[in-house]
Amino acid sequence: MRIKCWGSRGSVCVSGQQYIKYGGDTTCFEIQADSGEIVIIDAGTGIRRLGKHLVQNKVKTCYLLLTHTHWDHIIGLPFFHPLLYGNTTVHIQDRTFAGLTTKKVIEQVMRMPFFPVGLTAYNADIRFDASLNKRFSIGSLDIEAIPTSHSQNSLGYKFTEKGKTFVFLTDNELGYVHARGKSVEEYIDFSKNADVLFHDTEYTDNEYLNRTGWGHSCLSDVLDLSARASVGQLGLIHINQDRSDDQVDVMVDHGRRFFNDNHLSISCYAVSADFEIFL
Repeated sequence: MRIKCWGSRGSVCVSGQQYIKYGGDTTCFEIQADSGEIVIIDAGTGIRRLGKHLVQNKVKTCYLLLTHTHWDHIIGLPFFHPLLYGNTTVHIQDRTFAGLTTKKVIEQVMRMPFFPVGLTAYNADIRFDASLNKRFSIGSLDIEAIPTSHSQNSLGYKFTEKGKTFVFLTDNELGYVHARGKSVEEYIDFSKNADVLFHDTEYTDNEYLNRTGWGHSCLSDVLDLSARASVGQLGLIHINQDRSDDQVDVMVDHGRRFFNDNHLSISCYAVSADFEIFL
């Protein structure tokens, strides 16, 4: 599988010289199966660039999975260029968020006075698919979902293909169990021996002291999870909207020292926009 980041910023998109290295777009990740299917995780502002890329490369079908529907994870959807073309099919995972179906959530966001164009105005064949939940397959990808410790109905995902595993856990607070969230031990089990783990690392340890219960993890908790799960690589995601490139580098250096001091061969990095990896 091929994994590419189109946005890993948290809460709100940002711009400025201090954000060039890691980028300012909010959450959007592309996974391409060896069998060719394109799976998208979240429709943050990064999905705008991804959509242009898909149109340029004449991709006619894609699948969209949502971790949850907070603004920073869906706000880019109206600007997803494939939706403009009638020869495109977009399969969107259908489930409920606070009692609303995925379609109802999107319809509420894409209407006046919030947005001038409704969902039905787009030309693409938009299909809401309830089968894209719990355990399912898309092409050669086997996918499993797990509730995250964040908000009602938020999910993380595990992708497995040809013996390789990628785990994606954004907006997941390891230091506090939210309603329907899981224990740290369950997230360790879910991530066990993953080749690559991308995990929400919104806060430094000092910041987290005043933000417990806000739905995001601090660096030490993520490092501990990665070590106990024996993952191969750890990518830090949901980068705080105020975190400069230099400050992100400090967190990465801390992670690398932690793994080195504990004689662990886990690779640690922050996931930047346009980062790409093949498994």
